[in-house]
Amino acid sequence: MSIRIYKPTGNARRNMSTTDYTSLSKGGPEKSLLTPLNKKSGRNSYGRITVRHRGGGNRRKYRIIDFKRDKFDVPATVETIEYDPNRSAHIALVKYEDGEKRYILAPADLKVGDKVISGTAVDIKTGNALPLTSIPVGTIVHNVEMYPGRGGQLARAAGNSAQLMAKEGVYALLRLPSGELRNVPVGCMATVGQVGNLDHENVKIGKAGRKRHMGWRPTVRGSVMNPCDHPHGGGEGKSPIGRPGPVTPWGKPALGYKTRAKKKASNKMIVKRRNGK
Repeated sequence: MSIRIYKPTGNARRNMSTTDYTSLSKGGPEKSLLTPLNKKSGRNSYGRITVRHRGGGNRRKYRIIDFKRDKFDVPATVETIEYDPNRSAHIALVKYEDGEKRYILAPADLKVGDKVISGTAVDIKTGNALPLTSIPVGTIVHNVEMYPGRGGQLARAAGNSAQLMAKEGVYALLRLPSGELRNVPVGCMATVGQVGNLDHENVKIGKAGRKRHMGWRPTVRGSVMNPCDHPHGGGEGKSPIGRPGPVTPWGKPALGYKTRAKKKASNKMIVKRRNGK
């Protein structure tokens, strides 16, 4: 997958690029695997904004993705590689020998016509899914479960992958894309290979309108607000924060402040944090 760069015909086009979709399969998505996706605009069940800067955006439907890969020992053929508006990775439509169709995350180098399979004793091949017990140490994997049977939660974004570093007892040690070293149960499923669409990180949005199409609304700096709207606001001209450190609009520490609970039960699974501590 490559990047398409626009000619600088205007200020918006000058720094704009997109993913080249010519290599993706033509035609629409599989209708039996679509479900409505209602917009929440950052509101909770009470209608209150809990996530700021959300709203608008293009209308889209959700593609039902098989993160569990729990159809064991039944070969499937890749029918299409498609764009998914709900994630940075591309998705692959696979058809099993019994006729069932499912969407999976498309690994890099997976092509239409390739065969994939899930199981405990299948080949270590891109697109195949196995428990970590059956994967050799050093293998690059993605779509890794954190708890057996829950479905893949780790290394799912475009270009991401995790590496199986070691296996000891009931745990397997993984190096995640952030650099974090984390133990997960060896019974967890993982898919061999790296997530596709590697050039996604090189795309330049180019103009504000494209961000609005994605459902993002503008973000305003606290320093340009009034004191009644933000702790950073007020003052003549450009003023400093006036506090020991930056804070959120509600006065909580921000920008580097650790928000992970000190007594979180899964802390014991983290061998090394992504910040090296």
